[in-house]
Amino acid sequence: MNLNKAFILGNLTRDPELRQTTTGQPVCSFGVATNSFYTDKSGQKQQKAEFHNVVVWGRQAEVANQFLKKGSSVLVEGRLQTRAWQDKQGQTHRTTEIICERMQLGPRPGGSGQGLPGQGSYSGGFNKGGANEKSDDNNIREELPEINIEEGEIKPEEIPF
Repeated sequence: MNLNKAFILGNLTRDPELRQTTTGQPVCSFGVATNSFYTDKSGQKQQKAEFHNVVVWGRQAEVANQFLKKGSSVLVEGRLQTRAWQDKQGQTHRTTEIICERMQLGPRPGGSGQGLPGQGSYSGGFNKGGANEKSDDNNIREELPEINIEEGEIKPEEIPF
């Protein structure tokens, strides 16, 4: 039995680059940084960053190019793939990439409220200027609806957490 699966949650290190193959298939590539935290031998907290190259195909490539930018949060699910090529000097280079199978967009930096339905979390709403949103010059925020619960409808012992 074999398994080749990668999950990363991190921030883009560069803006996505959208290209098309000779057959017209969209392909997008971008870098993602993930951080890990640990305590060293002297008891000091340390942080280490890992950098990953991600390749996205098809409609997801177009979505990534449209909604992601440097600094954006993204959750990528995919598989590892190593490829080799030769440069102009004839040297062989190898790189390992994550070929994205699923992608979820994280909250937008700055809380701009842009996002896709069903594509992860976001700050704000989709209907800019709609009935449930209030805006000022710099911030857009979604007003939360008020829910009235009649006395005795919910019992604390029935709450699962």
